[in-house]
Amino acid sequence: MRCETAGSDKTTRGRRGWRRVVYRLVGVVVVAYVAACVFLYVGQARFVYFPSREYGLAPGDIGLAYEDLTLPTSDGLSIAGWYVPHTEAAGSILFCHGNAGNMSDRMVTIQTLHALGYNVLMFDYRGYGRSEGSPDEAGTYVDAEAAWRYLTQTRGESPRRVVLMGRSLGGAVAIELASRHEAAALVVESTFTRLADVGRVHYRWVPVGVLTRYRYDSAARVATISCPKLFLHGRDDRLVPIALGRRLYEAAAAPKRFIETPGGHNSGGFTYSEEYTAELGAFLHDALETGRSEAPTSE
Repeated sequence: MRCETAGSDKTTRGRRGWRRVVYRLVGVVVVAYVAACVFLYVGQARFVYFPSREYGLAPGDIGLAYEDLTLPTSDGLSIAGWYVPHTEAAGSILFCHGNAGNMSDRMVTIQTLHALGYNVLMFDYRGYGRSEGSPDEAGTYVDAEAAWRYLTQTRGESPRRVVLMGRSLGGAVAIELASRHEAAALVVESTFTRLADVGRVHYRWVPVGVLTRYRYDSAARVATISCPKLFLHGRDDRLVPIALGRRLYEAAAAPKRFIETPGGHNSGGFTYSEEYTAELGAFLHDALETGRSEAPTSE
């Protein structure tokens, strides 16, 4: 016959008490983790888009003549844009900016591309600057399409003279546009394979692939694009590691070229030095010359 002492009974109760504390702590951690995942999913736009409504400089402030545009989108919104013409333009560059600020933060880009001898069309996604609406993935594609329509229809620019260009998230937008239209060339800077791949770098503790509502699957789309492609990426990029830029390049079909530049996410790219600006200029010249030579001629 077994007899339990008062001491053993206290020990048993103590162990049960500790188990309850541990279970409660685990429950709190699980609930907090699930709540954080739900917050990341529902409020995802706050982690992807960082628009600014206020404009700083305009092209006129740096001595460039320009047209202030309001472009209609296919889903009934109006987005803002600037068209900066060149008197002896070799072609036109449609530029898709990144996920922060607005087009007024890209004056150096506009100035550099114009100095290379091109018309420049810069636009703001919905929710940025004077553009109506709120940003999301589908909306950025619709907005870029409105800019393409303005160049090729309203202004009558030949697609063989249009270069699609984008930086960071804007590179993904430019790639999507290039997958649907035959442009003269595609240039992307500091751009990723898929948005989820960037998320995995910065949020390793959550199932990013499951939670990502915005895909921006550039790796799948870039393989279908046949025009000449140039990829630039800063070797010290911490936001979008250069490894992702190289994987995007590897996924692309030829003809293509990859240029590694000094600098990080906001300090690398073609504006880093005159050398890289000249390399971009040479690439654009060759791409447009190829487009002109392949253009059908009338008899």
